[in-house]
Amino acid sequence: MSYQGDNILLDSGMSPKEEGPEAVADTNQTRDLHLEAAVITHAHLDHVGGLPTMLRQHSEARAFMTAPTASLAEALLHNSVNVMSSKRLEHGITEYPLFTHSEVEEQMFRWEARSYKETFNLTEHINATFYDAGHVLGSASVLLEAGGKRVLYTGDVQFDDQSLILGADLPEEIELDALIMETTRGNRGRDPKFTRANEESRLAARIQNIFDQGGSVLIPVFAMGKTQELMTMLQRFKDDNLINKEAPIHIGGLSTKMTMLYDAFAKESRRSRPGFQILRDMDLIGTKKTKRNRTREPIPYHPGRIYALSSGMMTAKTISNQFARGFLSNPNNGLFFVGYADPEEPGGKIKAASRGDVIKLDRSHPGEALLCEVEDFDFSGHAPRGQLLEYACKVKPNKIFLVHGDTESKAWFKEELSKRLPDTQIFIPEFEAEYEV
Repeated sequence: MSYQGDNILLDSGMSPKEEGPEAVADTNQTRDLHLEAAVITHAHLDHVGGLPTMLRQHSEARAFMTAPTASLAEALLHNSVNVMSSKRLEHGITEYPLFTHSEVEEQMFRWEARSYKETFNLTEHINATFYDAGHVLGSASVLLEAGGKRVLYTGDVQFDDQSLILGADLPEEIELDALIMETTRGNRGRDPKFTRANEESRLAARIQNIFDQGGSVLIPVFAMGKTQELMTMLQRFKDDNLINKEAPIHIGGLSTKMTMLYDAFAKESRRSRPGFQILRDMDLIGTKKTKRNRTREPIPYHPGRIYALSSGMMTAKTISNQFARGFLSNPNNGLFFVGYADPEEPGGKIKAASRGDVIKLDRSHPGEALLCEVEDFDFSGHAPRGQLLEYACKVKPNKIFLVHGDTESKAWFKEELSKRLPDTQIFIPEFEAEYEV
């Protein structure tokens, strides 16, 4: 976004589908601009993973985000350095790591935390206000104001209350010149009868059924966001006697670090359970440093347990992928997905498979028959498309820009919004194209 010579960047991510410098191609688009600032809406890598390379290129730029996002982003970026360093050795990607631990630390003095609903000067000519986006801890939508114009960028947004984080608190009685809106779930509708309460009840019943038949449950989760939402949900299941109260729950690795940060902001964020701290109030396995943690020895399998392991897509080399070996072929077990899995990743391939199909978890895996029960549950941190449409129709902006979704998703939104808001111009932004608000 540019105004009166001031240039700002909305998020600076790293693509999960690219490797090497191409993973942060967005920094190449801004290389020849003088950037004053970047707004980081939340700490997922597809929104913050390119921040160090951007700040390296633009030595005077500052990055604005909420305080929880800053804490989470620091941990995620350091972990990203470790992952890239491993890929350099394993796959010969000589450009990795794209940034270093010391670079992240040195740049953090240029990070500035701001609270929700606090208007601040982003640049000399542009003001900004954060609103809680309800996606993950610290996530924000941002209202930008300059020259009498107002633009709202949703970032990733969830209007429904989740197990831990409350739903978005976005302005509705507001005149907008433009709305930049995510479209992640535009390619699929939701059953009109869906309720989160029913979905939670269904998950609890399936977990207990697996216990009753002598098996264990593997739930692949992302370390940040999904892990903490799931832990809160599982504790409620135990409190309400929906599952065995004595069933051990395993987490570990980066999930533990992210959970510590979630707990640190327990009293400073909008939550369904304000005083609840996961690591303090739950008896979890894998949260303390042990010899197994340090040497990455395999997690032992035991019946009657819940293994909430990252990554959520069961990507090769991750804990959930390694643990699944031998687990998939046990018909007493249950593999339950609570989030998105790319069709090309092992998790996505398992979702699309039929019982008895042979699954290869990575190139070295000989493959095993998929005999365990597999189910998919809708606990997305993204708003369903109907709610995004409803919000757009409430604020009735002059222009809408559709982003953060695949081609099919953006096309669906453009068609529907054109019907409902005939006086609004709808855009699917093209690469390197410029648009006037």
